[in-house]
Amino acid sequence: MKRLNALALASLALVTLPFAAAHAQGDPALGRQLAYTCTGCHGIAGYKNAYPQYHVPRIAGQNYDYLLAALIAYQKGERTHPTMQAQAASFSETDLQNLAAFIASAGKVTP
Repeated sequence: MKRLNALALASLALVTLPFAAAHAQGDPALGRQLAYTCTGCHGIAGYKNAYPQYHVPRIAGQNYDYLLAALIAYQKGERTHPTMQAQAASFSETDLQNLAAFIASAGKVTP
């Protein structure tokens, strides 16, 4: 009976693990709804980059983990840029995960 329970538990883990990993990496669709302030400066495909006039890195397609780490660092004040700190501070951890997921997939998502 213990072997059967262990087998059932292992099977359940194999089935649910991909969904847990996807959730941990955020939801690109929800991130897209939050990214309206990001897209104006960072020029994500399909959006106009009218402001600002100085160089801002294009972040579409950037690595998810890098984006999330950067957003968290701005939120905590570990990376200094007043606009980015203010933007990141306005979001929850889940929001940051969703933003990072959208931006990372922006080159792959059709508008």
